Amino acid sequence: MSYQVLARKWRPHDFESMVGQEHVVAALKHALDENRLHHAYLFTGTRGVGKTTLSRILAKCLNCVGEDGKGGVTSHPCGKCEACRAIDEGRFVDYIEIDAASNRSVEEMTQLLERAMYAPSNARYKVYMIDEVHMLTTHAFNAMLKTLEEPPEYVKFILATTDPQKVPVTVLSRCLQFNLKNMSPAAVSGHMQHVMQQEGIPAEPAALDLLARAARGSMRDGLSLLDQAIAFCAGDVTLEKVRAMLGVMDSDVLCDLTEMVLEGRAKEALETARQIGLDGVSYGQAVRDWASLMHRIAILQRVPDALTDSDSALARIRTLASSMTPEEVQLDYQILLQARADMAQAPDEYAGFTMAILRMLAFKPAGFAPGGKVPEKKPEPARRTTKANDAAGAMPPEIPHDDVPPEIAAEAAPPWADLPPQEPGRGEH
Repeated sequence: MSYQVLARKWRPHDFESMVGQEHVVAALKHALDENRLHHAYLFTGTRGVGKTTLSRILAKCLNCVGEDGKGGVTSHPCGKCEACRAIDEGRFVDYIEIDAASNRSVEEMTQLLERAMYAPSNARYKVYMIDEVHMLTTHAFNAMLKTLEEPPEYVKFILATTDPQKVPVTVLSRCLQFNLKNMSPAAVSGHMQHVMQQEGIPAEPAALDLLARAARGSMRDGLSLLDQAIAFCAGDVTLEKVRAMLGVMDSDVLCDLTEMVLEGRAKEALETARQIGLDGVSYGQAVRDWASLMHRIAILQRVPDALTDSDSALARIRTLASSMTPEEVQLDYQILLQARADMAQAPDEYAGFTMAILRMLAFKPAGFAPGGKVPEKKPEPARRTTKANDAAGAMPPEIPHDDVPPEIAAEAAPPWADLPPQEPGRGEH
């Protein structure tokens, strides 16, 4: 028998085995238990988050008859009856999956809707799953509007798309819309650990965490990377080998580079940058990893207990967080983001990476010396005042003007200076 990839082998077959998407699973289970079934569903989300998987599970829930053949609509399909097994194996005649990217014209949509008018052959419901529905033409959307609004009672539509903004509002208003979230790295890593235990292949938790972050929210991408890691490692899946496979820098190298910049060791920092290129690591990836390190340092400075992952360099990251100022971390992070944006315009990636290092060495927050420490301010000299004024808190006495020339004194005198003095006791009448 041919090898089956992990993403297909470990595809969930019921709601209980779904990883993530609890908000969608809860809504669908309640609707099935209370028999409040809509005629059209729309699943939206990025690649590999479970749109097709949920569609197949929902089709099984609608058509499961139980092991005894007497069951009805349920939120817990048995997985053993003919309908459940046929849907899992992709041979159920009344569950039709259509790729809208290949069947996008109005003629193909018209043919599909004409077949939908016929009752299911051996099922309770005829289920049409239209994947990447946003690829349909405007005329194809218009052709399906009436059927989508009032289909026969035995027909259910399930639409899936990665770009819901391209779906007409007239279609959205006829469907129950469920937005599937990106998978968190913790959820992907936890599922990978379960898969590796079942497969009997040893793996380091830190290696699986790195693969989960590289999946960028997609469970399918994560399992595909796990397949690649198993083949690359040819045995134990270790952190060192996974880093080599992904071209990701070692966290210790980034911590060393950060310390060199912090202490102003320019020559060593540039030599480390040259060695990164010799090791075959992409400088673009190195900039992203370094920015991620700065992000983690900034988090630890504000919330010391926020990071509890299995990264071997976590102790060093905590040390950097205590030795750097928040202003310096923010400035370095902004320099790295700018370097990532400027990488395409740089003469080459090495130049772009080393210029980021030189910018960090050249620009420091105002008042900060190399090493991130604030230099001590020199005390300002005290003003010379008399003891009486110092005790009373008054201003120091004015300097006498005896040496001022008469013509300058006359110009500076106020207009009423030449008036004769008033006699005591006399006022205005």
